Amino acid sequence: MEIKQLILEALSLATNATSYYVSQSLATLYPELAFVEGSDCSFNLESYARAHKCTIEQQDFIHNQITTSWDGSSKAVCNGVSNAYFQVTWYGHTLNVLLMSWNSGWSTTEYYWILAQTKEVASNFFADVCEWNEQIREEVLVFEEGYWAKSPELFKAIKNATFDNLVLRENLKQDIQDDLANFFRSQKTYLEYGVLWKRGILFIGSPGNGKTHTVKALINKMQQPCLYVKSFKARYDNESENIRIVFERTRKSAPCILVLEDIDSLVNAENRSFFLNELDGFASNSGIVTIATTNHPERLDPAIQDRPSRFDRKYYFELPDQ
Repeated sequence: MEIKQLILEALSLATNATSYYVSQSLATLYPELAFVEGSDCSFNLESYARAHKCTIEQQDFIHNQITTSWDGSSKAVCNGVSNAYFQVTWYGHTLNVLLMSWNSGWSTTEYYWILAQTKEVASNFFADVCEWNEQIREEVLVFEEGYWAKSPELFKAIKNATFDNLVLRENLKQDIQDDLANFFRSQKTYLEYGVLWKRGILFIGSPGNGKTHTVKALINKMQQPCLYVKSFKARYDNESENIRIVFERTRKSAPCILVLEDIDSLVNAENRSFFLNELDGFASNSGIVTIATTNHPERLDPAIQDRPSRFDRKYYFELPDQ
């Protein structure tokens, strides 16, 4: 009952006081326990449990608020946690996890507290959940409306795209394959010569000439994690913040492929400087191949198209001859 009252009181507070109030109250209620808290999006307890990495049980002495949504693509009902208290069994350890969410301005804050017998157990559990969720398996990580989502459906949809069923001029498709294959196996050479191990590739050409098919075929052939950006825009969020989120997550997945389809519609005058800084600034993008496509190269800023070390590999997909 104490946890139930704690949640009710916390949600009635100003949003900038909620997490502190809960932390202070938990320390008072359970002085014998250690806890880890935060709002890292990689801490997805439910997906970790669905993979049978741990077992979770809702503590029914409080009302657990579980939201329901509809996934139109898979025709499935999906459940998510808004406010709930779980008992977790993990490698012989018993932990408790409190999950809460509240509105903060135009966005939603999702916060967690992990309670365990020792700080080490809580920290190790947190790290294992995050590490497992960060891995990209048979799925594509898609960024849209300010959020990342794993899409096994998109991964399956591109499995039929190969270079065998693609016709391009002369040696173009072989040159592209060799470029990426050589890059991913040459990390030691880059390090030996003090060159940053990254690559920017730009596919240029009018629609329907094989750019998207080539990207799909590369993802299949290279067998590297793929992150795909649909848009940097979100209804309320700042586009620069979304660009930061994209590159921050991509660096965690390296070596990997980052796909920016129709880059001329993704990058505009407002977010261009921030995008260029993330692409080629102080932060290391080691192990990242950024593949961008455009139907309209004339719309691209010269700082994107012509600056070495950003997109210094350009492949032109020309109209076919007879």
